[in-house]
Amino acid sequence: MAETYSRKQIEHLVANISETELSDLAELFKIFGDSTRIRILYDLFDRDKNVTEICEDLEMNQSAVSHQLKILKTSKLITARREGKAMVYALADEHVKTIIAMGKEHIEE
Repeated sequence: MAETYSRKQIEHLVANISETELSDLAELFKIFGDSTRIRILYDLFDRDKNVTEICEDLEMNQSAVSHQLKILKTSKLITARREGKAMVYALADEHVKTIIAMGKEHIEE
């Protein structure tokens, strides 16, 4: 479930944001602006997966998925670890789920 903030907490966050943080926030939201990346993040909600599993789930080729995984990893939204010859991908933390859950809640209003 999405974390909720009090009005006071939100006002504090907004009042204390720097230009650098605003720029970083805009870049983060750009990452969420691609439906393939959102599909990959959703695919990783339940468990960690290797690129082959993600490709099968999304019915996409490995090149396209790998490109998006690189962007997600660079943006620190996912992590990768080596298991044998395969790289296994996971959501970086619960914040990723919260951001998506809050976005989904917003569009359903």
